Amino acid sequence: MSAATHPTRTAIAEPLLEARGLQAWYGSSHVLHGVDLAIARGETVGLLGRNGMGKSTLIRTLLGHVAQREGRIAVFGRDISRARPHEVARLGVAYVPEGRGVFPNLSVRENLVMAARPGRDERRDWPLERVLDTFPRLRERFGHLGGQLSGGEQQMLSIGRALMTHPELVILDEATEGLAPKIVGEIWRVIGEIRASGIATLIVDRDYRKVLARSDRAVVLQKGQAVLGGASAAVAADPLLGSFLGL
Repeated sequence: MSAATHPTRTAIAEPLLEARGLQAWYGSSHVLHGVDLAIARGETVGLLGRNGMGKSTLIRTLLGHVAQREGRIAVFGRDISRARPHEVARLGVAYVPEGRGVFPNLSVRENLVMAARPGRDERRDWPLERVLDTFPRLRERFGHLGGQLSGGEQQMLSIGRALMTHPELVILDEATEGLAPKIVGEIWRVIGEIRASGIATLIVDRDYRKVLARSDRAVVLQKGQAVLGGASAAVAADPLLGSFLGL
């Protein structure tokens, strides 16, 4: 018996986000095969797996970016299975994409302010000043264009922009990819602050040790299926983890 539980049998009381039986295709390529996922309010969940196993596709399916999809997705109990990305965002789901996605011809201020809106129940827990206090580098470069920032600064801007929507859930796809070690440490510090503030997070990152150390639960994908899941400590100790991650 594995130390971790079966990924589809982990019970979550009153999930913020719940997905059941997700299938997804790109053309004739069938990528997701019946994936289940649940995230509770304030919970941090790590999503692990080797490259090409379906992690980014799962995220894009949850967000409504994959047109060819089946299964049920709900946020706060509301069915969003066929929702468009902007409709998912309005329910309090923020996305920090791989590649950052900042607007290069807008200033740091404009990148941040354009995303600002009250959160669920009109919450405003992450106003501009709090974001700038969290990312002092952005305050220093407040008038610079997004395209003038370093890769690490762009990642900070992308996370800051997500926080300006006062989200219930932040999805981070490879937030530390390609960054210098010092900046990586800074990003993980901020992820810890987000977690401590009560915002739920779904994290994809190549550093599986950090993901497991900083999450409540984890799910491992292999060939578009959830093959391992449960409390992060149990997943970390599971003897099958290394084979699923190609270690």
